[in-house]
Amino acid sequence: MTQQQDKYTWFDKPANVKKIIVALCVVCALLFIADFFYHKHAHFGIEKVFGFYAIYGFVMCVLLVLAAKVMRVLLMRDEDYYD
Repeated sequence: MTQQQDKYTWFDKPANVKKIIVALCVVCALLFIADFFYHKHAHFGIEKVFGFYAIYGFVMCVLLVLAAKVMRVLLMRDEDYYD
């Protein structure tokens, strides 16, 4: 074995990465379904909506990514800015 082969980890194989993504999707789907089976002690009416926290979390994550794209355009400097 060469030194380059020693540096490969379990995450470097595309099949393993696909397994992790599928597992995360399954866990998210199960947690979304589990939201139907327990009583919620909501402070606000909107919290009683089925899957509210999953939907809210997804929407906020998308908005964070979009905000980061806008910030990148506004804050990015030229490659030779500090030269």
